[in-house]
Amino acid sequence: MTNLGSRRGAGPGRGRPRRSPFAEIDLVLWGIPLFLTALAGILIASTQRQADYADWYQHWLIAAVGTGLALAVALIPLERVQSWQWPLYGLTILSLVAVRFVGTSALGAQRWISIAGFHVQPSEFAKLAAILLLAGVLSRFPVERPVDLVRPIGLIALPWGLVFIQPDLGTSLVFGAVLLVMLFWAGLPLTWLVLLLSPLVAAIVAGVQPLLLIVWIPLMGWLAWTSLPWKRVGLAVVLAVQGLFALITPYLWMHGLREYQRDRLVLFLDPSKDPLGGGYHLLQSKVGIGSGGLWGTGLMHGHLTLLRFIPEQHTDFIFSALGEETGFVGSTLVVLAYALLCWRLLQIASQARTDVEALLVVGIGAMLMFQVVVNIFMTIGLGPVTGIPLPWVSYGRSAMLVNYFSLGLCASVRRRSRSTSSSSRRRW
Repeated sequence: MTNLGSRRGAGPGRGRPRRSPFAEIDLVLWGIPLFLTALAGILIASTQRQADYADWYQHWLIAAVGTGLALAVALIPLERVQSWQWPLYGLTILSLVAVRFVGTSALGAQRWISIAGFHVQPSEFAKLAAILLLAGVLSRFPVERPVDLVRPIGLIALPWGLVFIQPDLGTSLVFGAVLLVMLFWAGLPLTWLVLLLSPLVAAIVAGVQPLLLIVWIPLMGWLAWTSLPWKRVGLAVVLAVQGLFALITPYLWMHGLREYQRDRLVLFLDPSKDPLGGGYHLLQSKVGIGSGGLWGTGLMHGHLTLLRFIPEQHTDFIFSALGEETGFVGSTLVVLAYALLCWRLLQIASQARTDVEALLVVGIGAMLMFQVVVNIFMTIGLGPVTGIPLPWVSYGRSAMLVNYFSLGLCASVRRRSRSTSSSSRRRW
């Protein structure tokens, strides 16, 4: 009777009117990235008013290509994309290796490959490929024992290491954030998550206040004893790892990081120590944001932006142009837009049909929101300069395409979950 009624209602003049295809568009999921992209084009144009070049329009052109790509991906069943997870992962690993031999250098780093005159940044695509593969692996092999962590950590460690040595400290941090969030969503106990982060904390404590290790290492040992299944083995491993990271921190600080990276990590605490060197970006960025006041100077009317006081403002420091020209109100609205997008992605993940789809959306959300937090904190002086772009706002071709491709994957998950729920309602 249900099918018959449906067929009768489908005739002319009967049943519900035919819905517009635009009625199915998620206004939050699509509207916020498109709004940010449109605003970013104006901000980038503002930063180039006194420049010898003007390529701000390419931001919109790449966004148009990315939007078309996202719409196409949204219509593809996720199983088809997942079937390519290993080839895509392998291809990005090969491209990261190729960067070491045929890559293009700029600003002290070798991160790009030139293809037909275009500079492609493989590390941006590697992030999404790692998320795709990690979602499939965690859905098939959930972490139920500490040894189960070897597989997901190994998958992330390979691209992380290749990106770190480019050197690209900022992007390498994204891999770690994505791994931790996806592990937590997959059911990893919170205590295990703390133990995973503890070596990093031990390294920081060893470099800043070594005496605190007397408290930190025993605390982590107690946590391992009370939470890990193999108490003695777990305790021994945790204590050994804590001690190892504490011991090798001075070597890693001097030889694992470039001089400018060390300056960035230290000078954000007091950029005035080197106002014309490593602290220049932070000082000028805070001045620009502060000069915007409550309402800003108006789009295309920023004085510091016009005079180009902030180097590379159209990329990593685009938020300073936003703060100057739209003020506290405009900056807050953009932050709220990102928060709303994050909330929508969590909704889509919680309504996904399968674990792999939920993990994929959560991984993409972690990738995007980690970049948002780090970039904004960097520009307002609450974090070191790490070279992480602001999604859909910072100028960058590879990053823009990856962000829109990610958007299409999330839209695909949403479409499939809605079709499933609609079918369930029709059966009832």
